[in-house]
Parts: sequence; C-alpha cells; structure tokens
Amino acid sequence: MADAGPERRPRAVVVGGGLAGMTAAMGLADAGVEVTLLEGRPRLGGLAFSFRRGDLSVDNGQHVYLRCCTAYRWFLDEVGGARLAPLQERLDVPVLDAAAPARRGPGPRTGRLGRSGLPVPLHLAAGLARYPHLSLAERASVGRAALAMRRLDPADPALDGVDFASWLHRHGQSPRAVSALWDMVGVATLNAFAPQVSLGLAAMVFRTGLLTERGAADIGWARVPLGELHDTLARRRLERSGVRILLRTRATELRRTPGGGWQVDVAAGPERAGAPGAAPLDADAVVLAVPQREAHGLLPAGALDHKDRLLRIGTAPILNLHVVYDRRVLHSPFVAAIGTPVQWIFDRTDASGLARTPGGRGGQYVAVSQSAAQDDIERPVGELRERYLPELAKLLPDARGAEVRDFFVTRERTATFAPTPGVGRLRPGPGTHLPGLALAGAWTATGWPATMESAVLSGLAAVRETLGVLGREVPRNLLEAV
Repeated sequence: MADAGPERRPRAVVVGGGLAGMTAAMGLADAGVEVTLLEGRPRLGGLAFSFRRGDLSVDNGQHVYLRCCTAYRWFLDEVGGARLAPLQERLDVPVLDAAAPARRGPGPRTGRLGRSGLPVPLHLAAGLARYPHLSLAERASVGRAALAMRRLDPADPALDGVDFASWLHRHGQSPRAVSALWDMVGVATLNAFAPQVSLGLAAMVFRTGLLTERGAADIGWARVPLGELHDTLARRRLERSGVRILLRTRATELRRTPGGGWQVDVAAGPERAGAPGAAPLDADAVVLAVPQREAHGLLPAGALDHKDRLLRIGTAPILNLHVVYDRRVLHSPFVAAIGTPVQWIFDRTDASGLARTPGGRGGQYVAVSQSAAQDDIERPVGELRERYLPELAKLLPDARGAEVRDFFVTRERTATFAPTPGVGRLRPGPGTHLPGLALAGAWTATGWPATMESAVLSGLAAVRETLGVLGREVPRNLLEAV
C-alpha cells in the first residue's frame, strides 16, 4: 500500500454508484478517507431508480424490503429516507386466486397471509390455518415443512448444491402448495422458481424472514419515487460526508503503482469531455462495486483465484408492466396473485404523482412486477398488453370496464444474479489477493440473494476490508448497521 503520509488522508476510489458502492463510499468517508465515487450513469441508485414519463415519475421496478433487512434499513436511516419507505405494522399480504371465483360478488377468491403477535413459529399458524388457497392437508404439510426449514443453517455449504424444489418434494409439498405459497414468495425474493434455486438461498429467505422473529417479514416499500431515496437523498448524504461524485464517468482499468497504491483509468461520457476526473485517479484503495461481468473485466491479474468463476454467475431478468387506468381498480397497496401469469400488483398512483397531474383525477397507476421473466422479457409491448390486460381484468373486477390510458414496460434483463444451485461456490468475498482492492455488489458472498439488503451488506463488508488495509477504525455508525 502506498504511504499515505502524515499530511494527507488516505484516498479511495469506489467504482459503481449503486447501493453497494454508495454504502462503501459513505462508510469510508465517515472513517476519514478521501473518497471519489465513479458512476457511468447520469444518476446514482444502480438498478433501483426512477425516470420521468411525461408527468409521471416511474420506478424501473417495484422494490420492497422486509423488517429483517437491517442493513438496508440502516441505509435508509443514514440518508434520511426511512419515513418515506415505512414498514407495515404487521405482515399482511392479500392473495388473489384467478382460477377460483369469490364466494360472494365478482372477482377471484381472496385469501390473506399474515402474522399474529404470538411467538415464533406460532405467529404464522392462524394465518396459515385460514389460508383458503390450500386444502387442510396441504396447510398442515406446509407447517411441517416450515418447522423443518427452521432447522436448516443457510450457511451450511452442503445446502448450496441442493435445489429447493427437491427439498420441498421430500417434505411432502404438493405442486399446489409450491405454486400457491412457496413460489409465490420465493420467486419475488429470489427471482427464480424452486427448481432453479439453491436451497441455501431459499433457507436464507424463508428462515430469516418467517422463522426467526415474528415481525421479520413485515413488508416495507417506498411511498416516493426510488430516485428520491437512492439518488437525491443519498447524494446529499454522500456530499455532506465529503465524497466527490463523478457521474457519467466509468473506470476502464485498475493498475498497481510501484509504491503499492492504485491508479484508476477513467473515461468520461460526452457530457463530461475534458472535465476534471477524465485523468487517471490515484488512490490508496479501490472498491469495485459493479456487476460481476464488469468486475471480471476490471480485476487485475492475480486479484482472485479462478477469476473466471465470476463469468459462471448467471443473471435473471425482471419485467415490470405499468398500466394507467381511468379509475381506481386496485383497492389495497398491493396484492399477490396465483392461478395466473400475473405475480404481484402494486398501486403506484401517489408515488408517481398521477393524482397531482391535471388529467390524473380519479385515475390509478398500477405496476405489475414479474420476476423470473425469461419467457416474457423480449416480448413486444403489444403482445404483453394482449397477454396481461385480460389477466388483470380477471383479478381486478373494476378493471373490466376501465379505460387504459397508458401501458408501457420496463425491462431489466440482468436484474439479479441467478440463485441457482452451486452459485454460492462462485460468489467471492470482499477481499482480494491485492491489498487495497475490495469487491462489493449483491452478487458477492453476503449469504443473501440479490436484494437491496445484499447490496448494502456487501458495501459494509468492503468498508471493513478496506479500513483494515488502511489501518483505520470502523466508524461507530457502521457498527450499528447489522
């Protein structure tokens, strides 16, 4: 490592302005490090961002978190956004079965998944007992499987190579129980169906979320555009900490210097041509917080054993359908759906600003979040409209006579890493063989699937790794993060 000298602070470059990179930059700056944050896009936030479509503020995808996501909750607190993304007081998920009519009135049968105030695991018993989408025998079988899941250790390497579907089959789960419960939750959190999911990651989600503390699975989501949290507020927090932020600027090469430090070559976009930051940046440490394939291209020789393993970490897409109706069709903040291609539907009316637009009075904007969307991700918008609007009409009776004012889609083709069996062996930790070079990103070895929680956890791990090399103490606020 280069000698930082008594007269200057150590310097770090963080490559990537998503949640992982912002967390790393924030933590290093709070520890007294001089930080430059590089982001190739014109904004911060990574894959959890917003954009404008006419008068609407649109999130690229619907992101939620759970009460057990302590690292992401810490991030919200640090940027001053916790009140803008509150948690439910108590887990409550309406579930619509498109294949079963309601006993009274139009529309599908509705059930709810929720919890009580009883101790774990009894907190879920009453909700499961009343869940109408499974038979009595299936509900009892789910309860037994949940108890077996509670005995699993997500960190056990043996679980990594087992697929979740095989485990569910061995524990007596019917195809209906898998689709109406396990996959309904698992696809949204893991971005894959049970046969394509590592049991270790499934155990992390279900055991941590449902079987540790009774409020762990309570759901939180942003009541404002994600850009307000992950760009506007986060940028202010970083700037207050002294972080130098270079947008539209990407790293092109990392090099060790003869003195043991680092030099980062950068390329600025057209808007930054000739601007400060286009010259190479000197640093005592670098945090690489970019997707795994980009990290593979930037890592110098010798940084990791078997660097090509990063290329074996697959990706999985998420598709979001955005529908603006001329009237209210969804009467709860969100619903989950079974018996239909539709997975989850969210009311985005207030967050998007629709209610405040001149023509928005009485209308509603809903977002349909489709995880593991390999079959739909490349379909033209017209085909998606023909496929999904009738499905929404089955689920939401008030949509049947409603006018569709707008229909558009957002596609994240590489939204997450694929949580396939064996992926745990491919995910590196924060450290590398080259002192002063650390890795961050939801795809690194956090124990979590690709979630906002995993991203923030990875940034915190990179901070600890880097500060250890620089001989700096971890700031007190970071010690409270997890």
